[in-house]
Amino acid sequence: MSPQGRPKLARRVAANVDALLDTYPAVALLGPRQVGKTTLALDLHERRPSIYLDLESDADLAKLSEPELYLGAHEGELVILDEVQRVPGLFQNLRGLIDRGRRRGRRTARFLLLGSASIELLRQSGESLAGRIAYVEMTPLGALEVDDLERLWVRGGFPESFTAPTDVVSHRWRQDFVRTYLERDIPTLGPRVPAETLRRFWTMLAHQQGGLLNAASIARGLAVDGKTVASYLDLLVDLLLVRRLPPWHANIGKRLVKSPKVYIRDSGIAHSLLGLRDLEDLLGHPGVGGSWECCVIESLIAAAPEGTQSHFYRTSGGAEIDLLLTLPGGALWAIEIKRSLTPKVDRGFHEACADLSPERRLVVFAGAGSHPLQSGIEAVGLRALCEQLAAFEPSRPRRPPRAR
Repeated sequence: MSPQGRPKLARRVAANVDALLDTYPAVALLGPRQVGKTTLALDLHERRPSIYLDLESDADLAKLSEPELYLGAHEGELVILDEVQRVPGLFQNLRGLIDRGRRRGRRTARFLLLGSASIELLRQSGESLAGRIAYVEMTPLGALEVDDLERLWVRGGFPESFTAPTDVVSHRWRQDFVRTYLERDIPTLGPRVPAETLRRFWTMLAHQQGGLLNAASIARGLAVDGKTVASYLDLLVDLLLVRRLPPWHANIGKRLVKSPKVYIRDSGIAHSLLGLRDLEDLLGHPGVGGSWECCVIESLIAAAPEGTQSHFYRTSGGAEIDLLLTLPGGALWAIEIKRSLTPKVDRGFHEACADLSPERRLVVFAGAGSHPLQSGIEAVGLRALCEQLAAFEPSRPRRPPRAR
């Protein structure tokens, strides 16, 4: 059990972080607040010789008044710096410590940097620690990390929300999460956006879950210009709260849609923005299909091997694929998403597959296991497909149509 009495959830990303810390002098673990970064770091703190500093704590922050002096005394240890984006000037000091140890032929300290992903954090670390740092994204819980997929869909994957004793407590936690982000966290990261305006924008995106981005319509609704809408979207994407799924573009002689699709990355947060408290509320809402699509896409992308590229495909003529995954080695998987136990494939999916000739044609459905459908298409449950992606190993390279 966790210190708060919640079940301790095993996170798949933990093994990756462990391995990278044995290879790189610095590893940045990025993700939204409350996703589990600190819990993972404290578990490492118990298993490795290390120090842990929370840079939101005045006492810990005071220890870094002379960062090179303090951190230099911990050569050979793991140094965990939580909320590191609050001290952006620290990255230059870390580079000096890493390079000095290398010149002396010593094993330098290993730095694990935890941060709520932000433009500033990525820019500072990219400039100062290029070639010395590996990045790992920590997402909310996915289908391979939980037993109850329906609960994951309704409540989302933030651990506090998922493990709450009731749907009411879970919904309240997510409401507080949204409020805290809008009123405290986002302003501390730099952008000065009125909290109510950003809430309205975020809620508009939830209503359009899985739809093509219509920036002009949103701009009219908020009484702002298109550039402002773009800046709001960039902010939520950089904070790993919204996914901008790009369209597939290839020279195949078809007129292809150019606007991205937009998803609230955590389905539970989307439901909170829409005022949906439980499964009954969700099943009666017109956005139920887009919500399920979001939950599936996030779990599949999280399970896919590193280097996988994700797109959707749509032509002006109606050919469409919900999710295209280009896996390492070039294998192309076309994935349709249906919230049904007896999925039926639309003509648009057949036409899109004829355009692209994917290696696998898959339909994620609401059941478990897998079974064949017509025309070489396979119906696969969400967990089963996530397991296949996690176990994927590239075979002979294949050259799919190039995505631009």
